[in-house]
Amino acid sequence: MIQIRPMTPDDFERFWPTFQAVVQARETYAYDPALSLEQARQLWLELPLRTLVAEQDGELLGSYYLKANAAGPGAHVGNCGYMVCEAARGRGVARLMCEHSQKLARQEGFLALQFNSVVASNEVAVALWHKLGFETVGRLPKAYRHARLGLVDCLVMYKWLADEPVVEKPPLLIGRKNIEARVSRRRGR
Repeated sequence: MIQIRPMTPDDFERFWPTFQAVVQARETYAYDPALSLEQARQLWLELPLRTLVAEQDGELLGSYYLKANAAGPGAHVGNCGYMVCEAARGRGVARLMCEHSQKLARQEGFLALQFNSVVASNEVAVALWHKLGFETVGRLPKAYRHARLGLVDCLVMYKWLADEPVVEKPPLLIGRKNIEARVSRRRGR
């Protein structure tokens, strides 16, 4: 049975060959192929809100991260990245990680997930994300320099996760009047 759990620094050491191979292939991720192990660790393991691994019987099958897509007023939309080890491709690992990430995103308070730059020539991923309910909401012409195909389009894909419409709460402690209304003693003028 495939298990998904938080990634540890030791897991990243085991994951590094997959990360390096995927990035150096220049077919799906817009990371610099010359990234060092430490730079990759920071991007994949340290900066995201959560980074997880999929494994079975001690074999690392893949990994994904979850983070906010933007800050401030856009922080309710999450973003994920997924990588599957070459030996585990075709075994449903990406589907399992994406389904898991949607549940985790809701637990973390995200109301939607957005994939900012899905390489359009990655037909397997695009088809899977569509099957899992993501919509293509934008196309970025010639936004990715593919190692074999040259300039290809990227897709912006989005899925609303919340069950019900969100009722915005008024911001607290914004403006002088709100601050004064919340302090225990009134200020004199």
